[in-house]
This record gives sequence, C-alpha cells and structure tokens, in this order.
Amino acid sequence: MELDKENFPKHIAIIMDGNRRWAKAKGMPGKAGHKEGAKTLEKIVRYANKIGLGYITVYAFSTENWKRTEDEVGALMTLLQNYLDDYSKRADTENIRVKILGDISVLSEGMQKSINNCMERTKNNTGVTFNIALNYGGRNEIVSAVKNIAKEVKDGNLEIEDITEEVISNNLYTKGEPDPDLVIRTSGELRTSNFLPWQIVYSEFVFLDKLWPDFTEEDLDSAILEYQRRNRKFGGK
Repeated sequence: MELDKENFPKHIAIIMDGNRRWAKAKGMPGKAGHKEGAKTLEKIVRYANKIGLGYITVYAFSTENWKRTEDEVGALMTLLQNYLDDYSKRADTENIRVKILGDISVLSEGMQKSINNCMERTKNNTGVTFNIALNYGGRNEIVSAVKNIAKEVKDGNLEIEDITEEVISNNLYTKGEPDPDLVIRTSGELRTSNFLPWQIVYSEFVFLDKLWPDFTEEDLDSAILEYQRRNRKFGGK
C-alpha cells in the first residue's frame, strides 16, 4: 500500500477496544485478551516507528476502568507492570521513546517504579514517541491543568489576560507534542470515552469494526490512507 509521505500524520492516537470480547469469543478468560492485545500493541508501535510516525498515543487504562472487578483490575495492573519492565529493554534497543500520560500518583509503588524506569531508560531515544495513557481521564487532565494555571495566577506569575490555548496546552500531559491528526478506535464503538478531549478537537476519526487483538499493520496503513483522502479544513472553507 503506497502512502503519501508528504501528507503523513505526525501523531496517531488509538483507543484499543475489544480485548475482552476477543477473549470471550474464543472461550478464554479476559486476561488472555489483554495479553494478546499487548502483543498487538508492541507490533503496531514497532511498525509505527518503522514508517516514521512521530507520535503514537494509546489508551491503556482509563480513570473509569477502576470500576471493573477487583480481579480484572489487578490482572490488568500486573500485566501492564510486567509489560513495562519487559518492553523498556526492547523499546530502548529499537530507539523508541516511552512516555506515560496520566495520574500515576495513585498507582502502586512497584508500578510507579516500573513507569519511571521505563521513561528514564528511553528518554533520549529519537524514534517514535510512544505515549501510554495510564490511569488517564481527559476531564481530570483538564481539571489538573486549570488548577496549575490558577496557582500560577494566585502566585503572581501569570495574569488572567495572558491565559491562552497555548498556556492550557502547556499544562497538559502532552505538553510539547503536536495534537493527534488521526484517532483510530477498534471494536465498532463510536465514542471517544474521555480520551484526549482537548487535543482531538480537529482530529480525523477512523472507526473499525475489528477487535484490537486482530488489528494489523495493514489496518494502520488503511487508516492512514483514509486520513490522506480527507480534506482537513480546521473550520475554514
């Protein structure tokens, strides 16, 4: 599939949906779907790096996911921590930079250590920036940004009149990164689920009726090709 490198997205965000349904359809426990989804994720990030994508952001665990059963949350957290510990070595070898987006302060000490070790190990890599949204909620992110800005105003470091979109963006987890050009959601669901609400206001969307563990490099190519067919107007004519 021939992609137009002159009209290539800088940043792709993915809502990886359908792991549990994939497992259920195969008569497997939910954690088997999450494990398969992790394999798919690594494959897609490696391919994104190969084709020269600048940023890829994935929704791994939302602030709402704590509502799931204790067993499932525990299994997910164990999987994520093991994934970070194991993947940081390969990401470093492949020149991939890993960042975590979200409130990690409420996570276990072990998980926080794994997160910090992974980010520290890969921070100087120059390939694709791989953002993992972990304990992430878009509204929480904006509330946190507002609090930070309010403190700057209270401390006399910022005038209210000087609060701009750029100031807000610089107080988000994605500070210094371009907004996603393209958002992909798998599993046939048609919603954003509190994912990057500030950043995706002008993103193009591709919804796929395919479960995340079945997502392939060819599916990513097809989504990029669909993005390239569209005329992005940003509110203009």
